[in-house]
Amino acid sequence: MNEKQKAKIIIKTLNKIYPKAPVPLKSKNTFTLLISVLLSAQCTDVNVNNVTKDIYPKYYKPEHFVKLGRKKIEKLIRKIGIFRVKAKSIYLMSKQVLEKHKGKVPKTFEELEKLPGVGHKTASVVMSQGFGYPAFAVDTHIHRLAQRWGLTNGKNVIQTEKDLKRIFPKKTWSKLHLQIIFYGREYCKARDCHGMKCKICTTCYPNRKKPVITKKA
Repeated sequence: MNEKQKAKIIIKTLNKIYPKAPVPLKSKNTFTLLISVLLSAQCTDVNVNNVTKDIYPKYYKPEHFVKLGRKKIEKLIRKIGIFRVKAKSIYLMSKQVLEKHKGKVPKTFEELEKLPGVGHKTASVVMSQGFGYPAFAVDTHIHRLAQRWGLTNGKNVIQTEKDLKRIFPKKTWSKLHLQIIFYGREYCKARDCHGMKCKICTTCYPNRKKPVITKKA
């Protein structure tokens, strides 16, 4: 089975299970989406939403976070992993959005990735979910599944993103990003499926006998 055949099976399966793919991170506007994505590094979406539900009704603009300052931001997000590092990034990022972009979240990958604490994955999520631009943000779930499903050799997330963009039609990228994450959490788990049990793995590889060892991103 070649990559394109696999891609068709994957899209069909995921569309059946997840016809709608709601954005898991709650936000009030594009700026708060950017903060939530930044907070979600090494942290669950549920945890981020629990913390931000008390923040966003009151603080949702860059000027709000600049005014708060680092220490107060730390207090607000202290239930989140590496909160001091994230508080510093939020403060500096808010300052830059205010000073260089007139308080508006920039709409290009290049400008987004120049913001403190914003890497390519974060920029991809904001471009896709905030601005509706086709993007394929690759996190550890997607990196792992792309290897299991034989869509990449898994050297790193950059390579994985390149391979997935080549295999799947552009119009599917943004939805597919979320569908694969949902599927990975529910059916093709890191310590359960091992490329042997779930519907996508068994359909794409009916004769697979050994568990798939995936390389970390």
